[in-house]
Amino acid sequence: MVDTNASPNLQPSTGPEIDIPSTLSVEDDDDEECPIKQVELTVPKTDDPTMEVVTFRVWVLGLTSCILLSFVNQFFWYRTNPFSISSISAQIVVVPLGHLMARTITRRVFFEGTRWEFSLNRGPFNLKEHVLITIFASSGSGTVYATHILTAVKIYYKKKLTFLPALIVMITSQVLGFGWAGIFRKFLVEPAEMWWPSNMVQVSLFRVLHEKDARPRYSLSRIQFFILVLVTVTAYELFPTYLFTTLTSLSWICWTAPNSVTVQQIASGQAGLGLGAFAIDWSTISAYLGSPLASPWFATANIAVGFVIFVYMVIPFAYWLNVYDAKTFPIFSNSFYTVNGSVFNVDSIVNSHFQLDEEAYAASGHINLSIFFVMAYGLGFAAISATVVHIFLFHGREIWNQSKAVFSGTSKIDIHTRLMKAYKQVPAWWFHVLLLLNIALMLFAVEYYKDTLELPWWGVIFALGIALVFTLPLGIIYATTNQLPGLNIITEYIMGYIYPGRPVANMCFKVYGYISMTQALFLLGDFKLGHYMKIPPRAMFMAQLVGAVVSVGVYTGTAWWLMESVHDLCDTAVLPANSPWKCPQDHVFFDASVIWGLIGPRRIFGDLGFYSKVNLFFLVGAILPFLVWLAHKAFPKLKWIPLIHMPVILSATGSMPPASPVNFSSWILAGFLSGFVVFRYRQKWWARHNYILSGGLDAGLAFLTILVFFSLQYKNNIGIQWWGNNGEGCPLASCPTAKGVVVDGCPVF
Repeated sequence: MVDTNASPNLQPSTGPEIDIPSTLSVEDDDDEECPIKQVELTVPKTDDPTMEVVTFRVWVLGLTSCILLSFVNQFFWYRTNPFSISSISAQIVVVPLGHLMARTITRRVFFEGTRWEFSLNRGPFNLKEHVLITIFASSGSGTVYATHILTAVKIYYKKKLTFLPALIVMITSQVLGFGWAGIFRKFLVEPAEMWWPSNMVQVSLFRVLHEKDARPRYSLSRIQFFILVLVTVTAYELFPTYLFTTLTSLSWICWTAPNSVTVQQIASGQAGLGLGAFAIDWSTISAYLGSPLASPWFATANIAVGFVIFVYMVIPFAYWLNVYDAKTFPIFSNSFYTVNGSVFNVDSIVNSHFQLDEEAYAASGHINLSIFFVMAYGLGFAAISATVVHIFLFHGREIWNQSKAVFSGTSKIDIHTRLMKAYKQVPAWWFHVLLLLNIALMLFAVEYYKDTLELPWWGVIFALGIALVFTLPLGIIYATTNQLPGLNIITEYIMGYIYPGRPVANMCFKVYGYISMTQALFLLGDFKLGHYMKIPPRAMFMAQLVGAVVSVGVYTGTAWWLMESVHDLCDTAVLPANSPWKCPQDHVFFDASVIWGLIGPRRIFGDLGFYSKVNLFFLVGAILPFLVWLAHKAFPKLKWIPLIHMPVILSATGSMPPASPVNFSSWILAGFLSGFVVFRYRQKWWARHNYILSGGLDAGLAFLTILVFFSLQYKNNIGIQWWGNNGEGCPLASCPTAKGVVVDGCPVF
């Protein structure tokens, strides 16, 4: 083991040496080997503390990337086919721009010899500048979830909402995450076991773009491989994106039975169970679960098990036994229905105060859901209790020991944490001050704008308590499996029970209780990326905070502009069938506000509801991890038993709907090929190319989609009409099969 202050001439233990003037590195001994194999193969054990980090280039390129991505992603968010451009696009584009600025901008030192001395060009464009610019871009690429509230209030509920309270809700929901990140960073960033798998893609791409690559004979260098993937994917994605859209869901079994409802229900990848359906389209594969190439195999396997059990066992069993009158409604849908199978008119039960009209609701009858939607909520309930029990049984001792070690100062650190000791850490009070300021601003907003936001002051405190309790257990799961169980249901459920009939209050409670928690985990993930790349923590904090504030302003302004500029935005009752502005993701958010806020869980899942027995899933979720734990204790030599991760299995299909089975089946297949087949049998190739391939696929898709949109769809929406663009070919998949139910375009049984 070598001290970090040792000679800079030591060679790094993995990967090619970075072209920097001096490095801190370690010898290749067993004590310094990272406990996570993927990290050992991907992250270099080197650092150069003399590199310039916060430069003029960082501010210009970082803020520009943040602003552009914020605008473009919010613009695409309202589209009928929404698309999100990741920070990988900016990560690639800024490289030539950074080198161009380094060559062309003057290196003159202004106010030399004074405390105000600065230079616009401090030398060659370097790796750490690049990382910090990408952190800025990451703030712009991640959505500001609170814009859903703005859309729901102004468009769906048609309630007056002025700009200032909307901006306050958005800023506080984003910046609140810094408080939780500061509290839990010792547990979720410094330990080597908390490795954040998705960061491996970023680390690999940074190394590709900056390291001198010793190319093996008769093979491509990393940058050549990346460019080849980028160009190939950009060319190919023209087909599933524009020329041959059926490639997004090849439900070929439907084609063999064009008049059979049952066959199409089973085979449709978008409106049924997706048996045999697959996609040859990266946007379909990575849409809801992220890149399958970044997921460790054990997590992919758990998701596959959860998907198979839910989609091919639970749903068919419940549907064909007609549980909750399942045959009266589509097998896969997130819409609301009346008892006779027609679409439920939500507007008819909303009074002039935008609260539930109880008489109108009683007259229209209770809301009905598809069996897929009901069971999805049931698994969501199970995932909540399973998360708590799993963490207590499998990680309780670890969390307790780490807590004692952190507070006593005796925790063991790995080489990456040791190298980071060369930099000033972010004082804890910075996070605490941000947290207190946010809480004060939140309390002011809900009290001053109480008629608009509807959330009482105690609701804010309650939401903060939920976030405080769940951030650590969810962070452990996310940092080790790359999957984030969705606990948004618990916040909606609780507030809907204790404060029913107020949809805006329910939405605000969810944003503060759940979204602030997920924002904290994304911030911690970026901190871990900076940890791997040896970025000074204070520079990371600055980039994240400034990026968050700037992105909120751009997201809010863009959303407000579109609402004022696009006629009938999101109003599917008025918009034409081929309109590009149907806002599907905002509609799902609105649906949730109806279930949990307007009607309330008591009238749906409680003693007054039709689906009260679904609450038994809470008990099931608590029991299942306990059974796995008992099996592990009974058979400790079987190493695969503790890899059964019940929270991941139960929450595997949490994004369905709007995600469809073809998204999952294609994702699982790609994850199996990468995480199991290639990793096991071609590990050297995997170490060299896997994450680069993932980055190239993302970048190629992003560039092609932007090109097609602005060149062919922005103004005139030029399309090509032929059978390859007529959908998956399963028009009967959404038909009911109960006797006597009449739906347009469907046979009557």
